[in-house]
Amino acid sequence: MNATNPLAVLQALIRCPSVTPAEGGALDVLQSLLSPLGFAVERMIAQDENTPDIENLYARAGNGGRHLMFAGHSDVVPVGDEKAWSLGPFSGEVKDGMMYGRGAVDMKGGIACFIAAYARLVEAGRVPVGSVSLLITGDEEGPAVNGTTKLLQWAAERGERWDACLVGEPTNPDAIGDMIKIGRRGSVSGTVTVRGVQGHAAYPHLADNPVRGALSMAKSLMVPAFDAGSDNFQPSNLEVTTIDVGNPATNVIPSSASFKFNIRFNDLWDADTVKAEILRRLDAAAADADLRPGRDPIGYDIVWSERPSHVFLTRDNALIASLTRAVETVTGRVPKLSTTGGTSDARFIKDYCPVVEFGLVGQTMHMVDERVAVDDLETLTVIYQTFIEQWFANADAA
Repeated sequence: MNATNPLAVLQALIRCPSVTPAEGGALDVLQSLLSPLGFAVERMIAQDENTPDIENLYARAGNGGRHLMFAGHSDVVPVGDEKAWSLGPFSGEVKDGMMYGRGAVDMKGGIACFIAAYARLVEAGRVPVGSVSLLITGDEEGPAVNGTTKLLQWAAERGERWDACLVGEPTNPDAIGDMIKIGRRGSVSGTVTVRGVQGHAAYPHLADNPVRGALSMAKSLMVPAFDAGSDNFQPSNLEVTTIDVGNPATNVIPSSASFKFNIRFNDLWDADTVKAEILRRLDAAAADADLRPGRDPIGYDIVWSERPSHVFLTRDNALIASLTRAVETVTGRVPKLSTTGGTSDARFIKDYCPVVEFGLVGQTMHMVDERVAVDDLETLTVIYQTFIEQWFANADAA
């Protein structure tokens, strides 16, 4: 296989059914491509209680100088209804200028383009003085327990240090060059269980309907807004994602009701302060007698998700400028610097080095008929190649 051809590399990766937590042969393909390019490739299996074992890959070319990491994941989400796909989800077939397959944009395509970019530098004899590594996890689409966090820790304990990282997630909303992610909002989830008294719906004075309390408390978390946004982030937003009672009867007041929520918060908050605000709102709603006149305050319990995601903003101007210039040079577009969207493994990497994200157009990720434009693969490869050269040149100049 020609490693300089991102189409061929991506096709080989798509044909590996690496649905989390299966390795599916994807890491074998990567190792076969990276070793001839001068990378020392290591495979690491991470384990944790009550989660599947995950095989990850770490590869490094170079032994000194400035160190640039490319991070990504080889695992993909399930295909859903395979019969609904126009072409096989693991076929990597090309039709009308588009390559189809699970992971085409999220994010085997980004991995393929980075490998092709580096392979072109090797072929041209223009490999920068310094070190380049790839950190590829197998559970980004899963619980994210045995992937990037443990692979970073494993590598750091072996003496690895990085000066910057590029994550190849699909960041562009419409066209290559639209957007670079320079940070991410934080995320906290929880489950609130409201305690009530079961009884007959015709005798509500003998019961205490927890649904009334759950509605008041859920509303208190959504209204008013937590903030109006900050200089670099959009407003924080909380969504109630499910309300559960488990009551099949229409004439029985249930004994409890619960709801789950998730908040994506900006840099005006951290995990502790946003939790404190949520508790303040819940306590105020619990004492509100609007839906429960004459009743004592609502009794409730809250269970927080085990691992909140922390908000971060990358302030490495040289890293951002190198990538911005590369994008503008290749596409003519000046990318927007954004902190929108969900979480990514960048939230773990930022504890080790400055990190930015840039990849393919993400319109079809996780969808039936996930696909990428063949032309976009070439464009992203040239951007990555230009970025690698510019980042090391800027480091040398500094």
